[in-house]
Amino acid sequence: MTTVKLKVTGMKCGGCENTIKQALMAKDGVISVDGNHSEDWVEVEFDEAVIEEDDVIEIIEDAGFTVVD
Repeated sequence: MTTVKLKVTGMKCGGCENTIKQALMAKDGVISVDGNHSEDWVEVEFDEAVIEEDDVIEIIEDAGFTVVD
């Protein structure tokens, strides 16, 4: 298992956090998602044998948010 904490901009409320959580949890290999819109982070635990970090980032960005390096 791998856990990454990503800086994500564009989240304004708990609803934004939920949008990201729902998008990620719908994908195979994602185990858990936590986030904090006021601190601009999302933490994702996933099985790297099933899904890669680049895929996680793409899912977040496809949901309308920006992952910052």
